[in-house]
Amino acid sequence: MTVSSTDRRERVVVVGSGFAGFEAARGVARRLRRAEHPAEVVLVSMHDYMLYTPLLPDVAGGLIDPRYVAVPLANELPDVSLRPGCVDGVDLEARTLHVSGCAPEDEEMHWDRLVLTPGSVTKLFGVPGVAEHARGLKTVAEALYLREQFLYQLELAEHESDPEVRQARRTVVVVGASYAGTELVAQLHALAEDHARQRGKPLDQARFVLIDLADRVMPEVGEKLGDRALESLRGRGIDVRLGTSLEELTAEQATLTDGDVIGTRTVAWVTGVTGAPVLETLGLPLEKGRLVVNADLSVPGHPHVFAAGDAAAVPDLASKDKDAVTPPTAQHAVRQGKVVARNVAATLGIGGSKRYKHRDLGLVVDLGPKYAVANPFGIELSGWPAKVAARGYHLASLPRSANRWMTALAWAAEVTSDRPISRLGLVSAEESDFRTSEGLDVP
Repeated sequence: MTVSSTDRRERVVVVGSGFAGFEAARGVARRLRRAEHPAEVVLVSMHDYMLYTPLLPDVAGGLIDPRYVAVPLANELPDVSLRPGCVDGVDLEARTLHVSGCAPEDEEMHWDRLVLTPGSVTKLFGVPGVAEHARGLKTVAEALYLREQFLYQLELAEHESDPEVRQARRTVVVVGASYAGTELVAQLHALAEDHARQRGKPLDQARFVLIDLADRVMPEVGEKLGDRALESLRGRGIDVRLGTSLEELTAEQATLTDGDVIGTRTVAWVTGVTGAPVLETLGLPLEKGRLVVNADLSVPGHPHVFAAGDAAAVPDLASKDKDAVTPPTAQHAVRQGKVVARNVAATLGIGGSKRYKHRDLGLVVDLGPKYAVANPFGIELSGWPAKVAARGYHLASLPRSANRWMTALAWAAEVTSDRPISRLGLVSAEESDFRTSEGLDVP
């Protein structure tokens, strides 16, 4: 079906409902409304929510409900037309895009301004067995599956007679010691302790292995805080191996590059991202899978096309390195989305444009019960002060008050009671794999 009309309104199409897309759609709609401009804003996404991905480790650990990290678009974007579907093709000359997976049929949609914010997907690096047997941490399905899979293996281990198989069921391997992987292993460790405590079992039965090719844990937070995080993890009995990666994975064991073979049934792959697959179909320059853009977030040679967030290689004007680009973090995606909104509105005659420049405000990393590290505004914190800073930052960053209240209540409940450890069977292995959950085209 082709939608066209000689008297149609100008249309701004935003592709993707992540941090950047959400802020772009909201910002453009607000500017159009204030200026009483007749253009329409359409947001195309397979999801009807904005996913607050920094809290997915808490979902995987069973600490908070997945609904709390999903911000409903219908509630927060009342002036935006929501179009469910997946953009799998863009014609830059004809100013059209193809939307599939929508009802009643696929659609060719015209646009006057295009904002590409499809986000990123997990990068597998071609390691044998990862696509079949590991799970990422980019979607709700992946987070829920990791939780349910681990709990299921813990339950099976209680009735397993073979000691090697029993230990393998109780073993988790997390590949990637950046902040997401480190938070994940900390939350799964807390989940295992609560599971053991509620069943009257020893707390140290489960085994956790965190590996990374880097020589430091969480290099993003600096050497001092990285060392404190490493000390905290190892103090809980978590086996942290640096300068090490995964060589091969099967359904029953992980072979590491240091030669060790670890029996396991639960493997999380949290070791790198690349731009969404649709970017490769555009015929435009990419940098490490991300779309090359100007400092005003427009695409070179296409002044009415913009990109932001994880999908864009945005020049980092705050860096001394003239070739530097901003890292793919939620902090940058949110602020880039706001700049895109301003600049798109400027092309419609509303206000002026600006270049994106933002200094990193620091990172907050929640490492499970009673511990965190953070460096807000360059101030290095650890322990309870960092925990307060981390959770305060997330509550302030969640766009919807209902989500903030529910998340705060879940964190408060952690102080007074054990986290729930029941399996709900909401996500299957097929629904959570990289092909279905993230749309990766892997063999």
